Amino acid sequence: MLPLHGIRVLDFGRYIAGPYCAALLADYGADVIRIERIGGNEDRFTVPVADDGSGGSFLQMNRNKRSLALVLGTETGCAIVRRLVAQADIVVANMPADALAKAGLDLGSLRAVKPDIILVTASAFGEDGPMAGRVGFDAVGQAMSGAVHLTGTAEQPFRAQVNYVDFGTALHCAFGAMVALRERDQTGKGQQVSGSLLGTAVSLTNALGIDHALNGIERQPIGNRSYGSGPTDVFRTRDGWIVTQVVSNAIFARWATLIGAPELITDPRYTDDMARGDNGEALSARMARWCEGRTTEAAIAELGAARIPAGPVLAPSEVLTHPQIVASGLIEPMHYPGTPAPAPVIGAPIRLSGTPREPMLRAPQAGEHSAAILTEAGFSADEIAAMVSAGVVHLGG
Repeated sequence: MLPLHGIRVLDFGRYIAGPYCAALLADYGADVIRIERIGGNEDRFTVPVADDGSGGSFLQMNRNKRSLALVLGTETGCAIVRRLVAQADIVVANMPADALAKAGLDLGSLRAVKPDIILVTASAFGEDGPMAGRVGFDAVGQAMSGAVHLTGTAEQPFRAQVNYVDFGTALHCAFGAMVALRERDQTGKGQQVSGSLLGTAVSLTNALGIDHALNGIERQPIGNRSYGSGPTDVFRTRDGWIVTQVVSNAIFARWATLIGAPELITDPRYTDDMARGDNGEALSARMARWCEGRTTEAAIAELGAARIPAGPVLAPSEVLTHPQIVASGLIEPMHYPGTPAPAPVIGAPIRLSGTPREPMLRAPQAGEHSAAILTEAGFSADEIAAMVSAGVVHLGG
């Protein structure tokens, strides 16, 4: 039995921060009910991969969940939600505070139904300050955290294509949900767990802010190099690219020996990580010359043998077939209706030594489990039929 067996989660999340938080809980046994509008929420259809328009992100974010499709704004829809809340432990909803209140998903409204409920929310900017209540996505958090300013070149900042702020917020919220469950076990009281994209983003770049506050240095973009180590950079090989991250005197000594330049170990320009960062352009030039005559495979093999952190720069088409990633056992092929092939979905990338992983269930179609969920909630077959006839509930699948 998985650790979160018996915990029920109502997932009103959208896109990544809310849904991925709920998916992590589902991976370890929580019964997660995704509540979406009839036909599916907008986040279902980002970059479609299936005949019904469901996208790759949706298949990842909503594994192990069941789907209830209904019209939330109706009297019947609200009655259904209240009954489900009364039987739930956690409600996940990443939306602004005014939207929560309008939907009856604010903490006060939920507590009126279930006093010990735990509400997990994720907003763009948090609950206080001049931007509270505004909407935002991952890139806004990246930009406001200083990360975009320092990525790319002085002429053109770049954001990361991967939505790491969204995923980081989901991880923080899942951690907060676990803390709140532990607190409830001790006190019997629920509470609200509040995360934000901006909060996550600035926490991830906090060391840069501390650097400026205490050292007074306004760092500028330096491409793929590092301010505090070297050679840390991306290098072209004969048939591709690799990355190295040479941190600490010990690793630097091994690197200098490997490239046939042991004199660099005692060079005063490279006495420590910060000095190597300050003079990283010259170190990158030395490493570039070493790499250009080798294939990616040969370079990685030599660096690995010398215990120097390095890896190949993989295209998305190469990632899931890389031997190391395949050997991790994290990829599970999932057959979603209408996809041209099984979707290679990755679950929570952690292992518990005493809790074996269980096979994941594919993401649900919109309303696929509506009948079962409503029956479990105590609605009769006639009541469910009337809801469907009124267009309030959809029995999908």
